[in-house]
Amino acid sequence: MKYHHGEGLIIKSWCENPEEGAIAQAKNLARLPFAFRQICLMPDTHVGYGMPIGGVMATQNVVVPYAVGVDIGCGMCAVRTSLTDISIEDLKLILKGIRKVIPVGFNKHAGYSYQEYVLMPPSPCLENPVVDREFGNALVSLGTLGGGNHFIEIQKGDGNIWIMIHSGSRNLGKQVADFYNKKAIEINERYFSRVPKAWQLAFLPVDSEEGQNYIAEMQYCVDFAFANRSLMMERIKACFNEGIDDHVEFGDMINIAHNYARLENHFGKNVWIHRKGATSARLGEIGIIPGSQGTSSYIVEGLGNPESFMSCSHGAGRKMGRKEAERTLNLEEEQKLLDDKGILHSVRGVHDLDEANGAYKDIDIVMEEQKDLVKIITRLSPLAVIKG
Repeated sequence: MKYHHGEGLIIKSWCENPEEGAIAQAKNLARLPFAFRQICLMPDTHVGYGMPIGGVMATQNVVVPYAVGVDIGCGMCAVRTSLTDISIEDLKLILKGIRKVIPVGFNKHAGYSYQEYVLMPPSPCLENPVVDREFGNALVSLGTLGGGNHFIEIQKGDGNIWIMIHSGSRNLGKQVADFYNKKAIEINERYFSRVPKAWQLAFLPVDSEEGQNYIAEMQYCVDFAFANRSLMMERIKACFNEGIDDHVEFGDMINIAHNYARLENHFGKNVWIHRKGATSARLGEIGIIPGSQGTSSYIVEGLGNPESFMSCSHGAGRKMGRKEAERTLNLEEEQKLLDDKGILHSVRGVHDLDEANGAYKDIDIVMEEQKDLVKIITRLSPLAVIKG
């Protein structure tokens, strides 16, 4: 862990070589009048809107919508199967089945079933203009993967085949984030906030109506994202049992989110911990840290390090932007890297290079940099990938 000093709170970074833009954003966070004790940067940190992705900030009495981000509740889930091996033929059958039942990218279900309706979280008790407005769209989006870096991956590790999913709250989270960020900007301008608008860190007082509504709708998105991953996992399990002759059994699902704000107690204070592209790593807490397409992922156990607000990275983290990756990475080289490992992958053309291995940091370096935050339980190697 390294220290970076600015004009405000100290910045503690577990990233050995953070990009200058991420440090500049962290220095803005450190100067916020409501930020508490320190700003933390995880090993996967890189520039985001307002707050770096891979950033952790504690605040007193306020919440900051763009310090949570637009994909509220986005996270990971993983399940270990009873299978100890799987053939390429079976993998292809399972992938074919998954693509039939789980829409990806901007696609949604044509309608919704009783299962979707039952899994939908209850609506917040407070006024919830965004959730009410978006409820119908959310229903047909439940059980869909989304785009960008979201994925479904079949993996092997610790002697068993695993299923892993990365997905979030779909368009619902973005609608909530944008709505309340706009409200925060209006309030901050009305009361002559000292936080510059250019920082994209407008805030809502927790005791205000807008603050309470945001907290309620944000939590709804976290619950919706969990339901979304849960439904996809159930349908993937069904694809396994339809695609394989022997009955497959499944362990309990591990789930962890990485975009949210939560009231926690740290250093003797009740504070709002904002994790944006970072996950909770309390002592003994089981988490998931995925690599990039074609590299290892990890099941981990938190060490409860107070210096990071008991947090760790949410993945490998990008080392280049999407357009830069498409311009600079070599398609044939990226495909060969995956083909040589025998991975059924999703790098088909130049437009897929934004999610190729070369666009991301080395996951093994990321894990080494946070060995005082988590310990590795299981290392998982990819066998097949579906990307959003």
